[in-house]
Amino acid sequence: MKDLFSLKGRVALVTGGSRGIGKMIAEGFLHQGAKVYISARKGGALEETATELSAIGPCIPIVVDTSGADGAQKMADAFLGYEDTLDILVNNAGAAWGAPFDEFPENGWDKVMDLNVKTPFFLTQKLHEPLKRGAANGHLAKVINIVSIDGVSVNQQETYSYAASKAGLIHLTKRMALRLIQDNIAVSAIAPGAFPSDMNRVARDHGDMVSQAIPAKRVGTSEDMAGAAIYLASRAGDYVVGSTIIVDGGVTYARS
Repeated sequence: MKDLFSLKGRVALVTGGSRGIGKMIAEGFLHQGAKVYISARKGGALEETATELSAIGPCIPIVVDTSGADGAQKMADAFLGYEDTLDILVNNAGAAWGAPFDEFPENGWDKVMDLNVKTPFFLTQKLHEPLKRGAANGHLAKVINIVSIDGVSVNQQETYSYAASKAGLIHLTKRMALRLIQDNIAVSAIAPGAFPSDMNRVARDHGDMVSQAIPAKRVGTSEDMAGAAIYLASRAGDYVVGSTIIVDGGVTYARS
């Protein structure tokens, strides 16, 4: 039981790991003993984060735009330039788009769907063999998809493609999980609520105001997100297959 949440000796890849939720998860994994690769499409912030997190443990930046099937292949090729085995893949990189219904553009669909739905599928596909090698080391390999409570319940904001993409990824998580558990790879998802980040600037800049609409009366912290991810990535979460864990302080149930 004392090693239930340990990630010692495991290799993790966190896409979109330079900031926000990805950075929270990467930091948590490092504290539990993992070697962590973080990726983003812009090098400056990514390298700063890798340098900062390297004070905790080995954190290696990979600068790649992972969007779509081509981006997923580039990301897999870049990772395989460092490692041939992968224990934990966190599909966190994502995008959002907001516009009124009558003005919502096609590129607002394509950009969001490519990064939020296509990329998690194709990156997992391209890293299937390294994940299977990870699963041959005496523990399950893990794939954790970062979705959103907006894919579980309806947000009043007009972010049509974002909500649809996250709902789609929740269902895709279930379908992938049934296939990949055959290879000792457990696929699951986390649906965050309000966490301070560049994508959720309202929670970042107006946390006190946002907290009033949250039953727990606060926005999420790094420990909240890291705790959920460590649970799923470690032996503690081995029996969670295809499920989405909601981490939102009660917002989803307040909406319903």
